[in-house]
Amino acid sequence: MPRCMFSMDVFSMDAKIKGRTTQVVCVIPARLESSRLPRKLLLDAGGKPLIQHAWEAATACPEFSEVVIATDCTEIAAVVERFGGRAELTRDHSSGTDRIAEVVERCFSNADIVVNLQGDEPELSSDVVAALVQTMRRGDAEMATVAAPLVSARLIRDPSCVKVVLDQSGNALYFSRAPIPHSRDFSIEQVLEAVEPTPFLMHVGLYAFRREFLLKLTQMPPSPLEQLEKLEQLRALQAGARIAVAVVDHAAAGIDTADDFAAFLTRLDHCPERRAA
Repeated sequence: MPRCMFSMDVFSMDAKIKGRTTQVVCVIPARLESSRLPRKLLLDAGGKPLIQHAWEAATACPEFSEVVIATDCTEIAAVVERFGGRAELTRDHSSGTDRIAEVVERCFSNADIVVNLQGDEPELSSDVVAALVQTMRRGDAEMATVAAPLVSARLIRDPSCVKVVLDQSGNALYFSRAPIPHSRDFSIEQVLEAVEPTPFLMHVGLYAFRREFLLKLTQMPPSPLEQLEKLEQLRALQAGARIAVAVVDHAAAGIDTADDFAAFLTRLDHCPERRAA
């Protein structure tokens, strides 16, 4: 397949940016409907909508110069404005990345790095965000993401848990819903017992983009591998872009189901300072 080559001149690093501070913008895409947990971003969690918990986690990260919620839903926008956040209304889009690109193109012409944080990830760690942003700052990859060690055979086999394998420089080789790397001669349980550290990495759906690459990426058609695996990041890999991966010890999972939400409420009940924040 022909590679789409991107000029590194477009993706200048911090050392080449003279006379101003690098601008790192966080955009949280937010849509109202969810097939597995309807209206989840507006569900009450300790007296706050779930989207507010995600916004508070983002605003606590010192790397971000701005945090904005991108939504096509006036109801979500009104809720965001009531708790003091910034919401930008967008057109209807097929993906959160497209929604982010619209807001970035319209509102953040000076952004250097754009971070995509999901609205259903209320337990985001500032350390994870710092690892992601520093990965972008010290290299010249077009985008970056996060991975964490995977030691559960059940999750390794679960297609809803996306796995990633890396090259020796820490860039993604491939993302898949299948167990990768595949062990030909031994079961996953045998590999986990015998190999330390685990060769399996769980992809965490947190992304950072160079601004201009984000705008170019969202103008590309879906790639064959993206359509096959239903993983949008494969579009960038098939286009020849590099995705740097920050490997962290662990990362909080997003809230996709009613059981996920119930577990989050239980954790919230044991963390009164978060409820009061």
